[in-house]
Amino acid sequence: MGKDFDNPWGKTTPKGEIKKMSALLDSAVFPGVQGGPLEHVIAAKAVSFGEALQPEYKTYQTQVKKNAAVMAQAFMDKGYKIISNGTDNHCMLIDLRTKFPELTGKVAEKVLVEADITVNKNMVPFDSRSPFQTSGIRIGTPAITTRGAKEDLMLEIVEMIDTVLAHPEDGNVIKAVREKVNQTMKSYPIFAY
Repeated sequence: MGKDFDNPWGKTTPKGEIKKMSALLDSAVFPGVQGGPLEHVIAAKAVSFGEALQPEYKTYQTQVKKNAAVMAQAFMDKGYKIISNGTDNHCMLIDLRTKFPELTGKVAEKVLVEADITVNKNMVPFDSRSPFQTSGIRIGTPAITTRGAKEDLMLEIVEMIDTVLAHPEDGNVIKAVREKVNQTMKSYPIFAY
């Protein structure tokens, strides 16, 4: 900033003194933008930036996108509406109304979690339901890619999700899918990538 000076807007301290420009800049950064100096967050950012500099990170991100593209296409092939008609990133938003008009995102999330499949309910464009119910779900591939999954497993995952969503009130179906999920994931330990 160079040499400090009185702020040109006439902002004052509680005592009525004109604030210096450096004080306005400091308060805009902290606590305004930066927030608290949380050492664990700073350390986590440093670790993530270090990981992002490694060649393996590009390989991992490429696989995340490949997995998402295959998964999105598999959902569309089964009659689901992907809001963006596919994906070019790590996630997809599915409008359930095209395949299961009565199924809410809230129920879909609940029964999939019961089957040990993690998704989030999510509103979709022009949603006819409230944010507490929603008509969609959001699914991503980073976690499963971190566990070492490739494109072929995406087709199996979509099949399991579709099975649960087709039978959201059938505890036996949900249990069978949960068992299949857990058996399948034995080959994909956490942090395998």
